[in-house]
Amino acid sequence: MRRRFYGLWCIGWLTPTAVCVLLLNLFVPRLRSRRAVARAASRCFLRIAGIPFRVEGLEQLPAAPCVVVANHASYLDGLVVLAALPPDFAFVIKKEMVRVPVAGVLLRRLGSEFVERFDRHRGAVDARRVLKRAATGESLVFFPEGTFTERRAVGKFHGGAFATAARNRMPVVALAVHGTREALPSGTLLMRRVPIRVQVLATFHAAAPQVDAGDIRQQARALIASAVGEPLAP
Repeated sequence: MRRRFYGLWCIGWLTPTAVCVLLLNLFVPRLRSRRAVARAASRCFLRIAGIPFRVEGLEQLPAAPCVVVANHASYLDGLVVLAALPPDFAFVIKKEMVRVPVAGVLLRRLGSEFVERFDRHRGAVDARRVLKRAATGESLVFFPEGTFTERRAVGKFHGGAFATAARNRMPVVALAVHGTREALPSGTLLMRRVPIRVQVLATFHAAAPQVDAGDIRQQARALIASAVGEPLAP
């Protein structure tokens, strides 16, 4: 009963927080400032929810534009990574999120890119748009598994993030998100009070001539899986 009350209490705070951020960001002209507002609100929500939150290795982020890849275990992952990173990153998100009330509009105001997963033609068009975005020097965040399930495992990484990095000669940063699977498990909207930690693990230099994007994809996946203590899904 206590857990259910806590979960409902978190929903009661999250929804108005998202609406307030959206309304405020309708009047904030600069993209980086809108992201800073959303980052502060995300951190504020985690604090109100009583969730211990820690970021490790942020100083390891490259000074130049980069592509961040992170594991995906929960609907909380986007909020948590937004709270962790500087407000210089555009998130690459599955297109289904466009239809989510409030969240879809807010994500657009934060400069997110939406990618079609099920229609190859539309997906290719979206991928080319993401490539052009990276070519302008914008740093990007991908969840290369594309989705998550109840199974405790790191799924296969799609190649889009790594192809984008290789074509634009951008470093790839592996990011491990700890605790979100337990804090908001798949199949429920009720949160649990569980410590959450974001860890910058390593930077891979995709521009090096002897480095293959496929190798970086496998190395990043294995490194993240080892860090979060989950097996690699077959």
